[in-house]
Amino acid sequence: MLALSIKDVRKSYGKVQALDGISFDIQQGEFFGLLGPNGAGKTTLISTMAGLSRPDSGKIEVMGHDVEKDFRIARRQLGVVPQELVFDPFFTVRETLRFQSGYFGLRNNDDWIDEIMANLDLTSKAQSNMRSLSGGMKRRVLVAQALVHRPPVIVLDEPTAGVDVELRQSLWQFISRLNQAGHTIVLTTHYLEEAESLCARIAMLKGGRLVALDTTENLLAKHRPAGMAPKVLGDDGAADLEAVFVKIMAEAQ
Repeated sequence: MLALSIKDVRKSYGKVQALDGISFDIQQGEFFGLLGPNGAGKTTLISTMAGLSRPDSGKIEVMGHDVEKDFRIARRQLGVVPQELVFDPFFTVRETLRFQSGYFGLRNNDDWIDEIMANLDLTSKAQSNMRSLSGGMKRRVLVAQALVHRPPVIVLDEPTAGVDVELRQSLWQFISRLNQAGHTIVLTTHYLEEAESLCARIAMLKGGRLVALDTTENLLAKHRPAGMAPKVLGDDGAADLEAVFVKIMAEAQ
């Protein structure tokens, strides 16, 4: 069974073709990168995965469940960390996570909530009101909300945008452990060094179309600009993928 199956998905908003026949599969247990410039269609694709937006045509399955026909089951298989800082200002951190558990019918989930908070350095903020938190702390709570029902597929849409280095490091350590435990991770990011060091396979979108799909190793080998010597992964900020990304985007029609 595939973690995600995306078949010829199309979505338009008026004259704007946000998704133009996107098709690819993601295997269970992958750490998968979804890259592209602003307006490429990444967030629209994630919204259709999560059932927040209906495709005009095509089909998406999460763990074998159609996101439209079996939406309740499909939604339970997916945890999404959105770009926007969306929160209820009247609840504490713990209350927020308890309510999120309730949405999925989970009672007595405090042990897992405690573990998530500990791994995201939120324990000291458990009784703090959400509106009193810094932007970085609110981002951590969004990650915790996405994980509270233990979904097998976790989608991270720019999870480290505007956060400090400490959070980035602790978040990736925690997410990497979840991946090693069998969770499928889908990451969108503009920090290409993150994608290069974390993702075994990468899809690149431009203008709603899939313009590249391969292992990170093959993308670097096939599309490295002429004259650029290969670097050891992680050696100096992982600049290779950025150069490859720019080259592929420039070549895409």
